[in-house]
Amino acid sequence: MNVLVVGAGEMGRWFATALRDGSDATVEIAFSDADPAVAEAAADALDARAVALDSEDTFDVVCVAVPIPAAEEVIAQFAGRARAAIVDLAGYMAGPLAAMREHASEHERVSLHPLFAAENAPGNVAAVVDSGGPTVDAICEALSARGNTWVETDAATHDHAMETVQAAAHTAVLAFGLAAANVPTEFQTPVSAGLFDLVEQVTGNDPRVYADIQATFEGAAAVADAAERIAEADREAFEDLYREASHE
Repeated sequence: MNVLVVGAGEMGRWFATALRDGSDATVEIAFSDADPAVAEAAADALDARAVALDSEDTFDVVCVAVPIPAAEEVIAQFAGRARAAIVDLAGYMAGPLAAMREHASEHERVSLHPLFAAENAPGNVAAVVDSGGPTVDAICEALSARGNTWVETDAATHDHAMETVQAAAHTAVLAFGLAAANVPTEFQTPVSAGLFDLVEQVTGNDPRVYADIQATFEGAAAVADAAERIAEADREAFEDLYREASHE
């Protein structure tokens, strides 16, 4: 199997490595990137090759591993270079799947969302198999062989879940980080220390990725509304909100 990964960043490299190392068959990897130096670096690191964006080479699999705002355009641009299957890793499924149906209607199609940063792999990989077949099966088997859990779902279920697990979660963590004072370590509680750890984890990554998530998924407004309800609650109302939050 030969595979073109468009987008040689963290997740593109993760996919290439997991697919190659988890497959029983030989997997040859090529990288393309808007920054040719990034593609060259990924190729050097993974014993792969770099190809220009305007190359006419075709591949068994094209994997689109670019930020959410670019995914649909890149799918349209590169779908014709896939011979068997097209994959995306954008983390938003409705739009990329529609683009794959339009531009790769005769190919196997799967949208994947690794629910972890690459350095935390393996983990759960949400998967919407829009059109299955032997190539998608081989991808599933390879990722599973690397210890990942293939979680098959549909686009609506996935995208709705991301409103909570990404947009709302990130909003809550960043809001705490913005509101929190600089407290000496000896005054930390297990809860506050855990929150500060989460702030460090979230803010240690690329803010552009989080901005894309916030722009794509709803969830931030719900957290803001909940915080306002808590701030304005009297004692009785607070106790009611406390029980509501604990889902009693």
